[in-house]
Amino acid sequence: MSDNFLYDYSPITERPKVEWPEGKRVAFYCGLNIEHFRMGMPATSASPLTAGMSPDPMNHGWRDYGTRVGIWRMMELFDEVGLRASAITNSEVIEEYPQIIEAGIERDWAWLAHGKTNSTLHTGFSEEDETVFLDELFAMWHKVGLQPQGWLGPALTETYSTPKLLAERGVRYLLDWNADDRPFPLKVGGLIEVPYSMDVNDISVFVGHPTAPSVYEEMAMAQLEIMLEEGGGVFALPVHPFVVGQPFRFKHFRNIIRAITSHPDVWVTTSEDIADHFLSTPAAPTATA
Repeated sequence: MSDNFLYDYSPITERPKVEWPEGKRVAFYCGLNIEHFRMGMPATSASPLTAGMSPDPMNHGWRDYGTRVGIWRMMELFDEVGLRASAITNSEVIEEYPQIIEAGIERDWAWLAHGKTNSTLHTGFSEEDETVFLDELFAMWHKVGLQPQGWLGPALTETYSTPKLLAERGVRYLLDWNADDRPFPLKVGGLIEVPYSMDVNDISVFVGHPTAPSVYEEMAMAQLEIMLEEGGGVFALPVHPFVVGQPFRFKHFRNIIRAITSHPDVWVTTSEDIADHFLSTPAAPTATA
């Protein structure tokens, strides 16, 4: 018997391809990670040299570049191509960077909860403590009139209670369990998993790896090519404004976004719309255990 409490093993060859709207071959969304990093706490770092120091101007400033500069550069590109971001957002962003929240609301972004801050991973909670934590987190969203439909834990972290507690608070899909190219049902709370990628994630590609931005572009276009051949999948492109928002990387990110959003066989959408579409198909979960 499997020890996986959340989903069953199901080979992709034994499942029908998802039929996307208008006969599109691939569904595409851009997962825009919008994060707050607390001063003096270790987190994603450009250089390990000072990563354990407090304060750490080198790395903290690098991360802050994303909210001060990078995201606004990316926003102009999204406006140009008509792309709605799937905004994977720490709740502390609501108070720390309200201009970003306002800009996202104006653009009708799809919002996903992403913990409180990326300085603290979502792990090690008792169920009682996690309940309080999530209530506080969603209360911050409700203050600005938003109810995130999706969840990605900071660094894709959860507890064994997280899916159930999220379902009880109105979340309908997760991104953490990036095990497939197609959405699939979970065994908890009627939730589904929408694909997310660690392999074309800009953190995986660039942070700690000497990857040329042109190679990143080649990777993304190869991903698109194979997924178009196969059909029925989700191309998720997770990005961070302090990484691909840097000008020399942004040039290639811009090329990727322009190419994908102009392709006639790609459904350019959001993670939320992908979840809605899948939940309307016969493959969607029916139980709420």
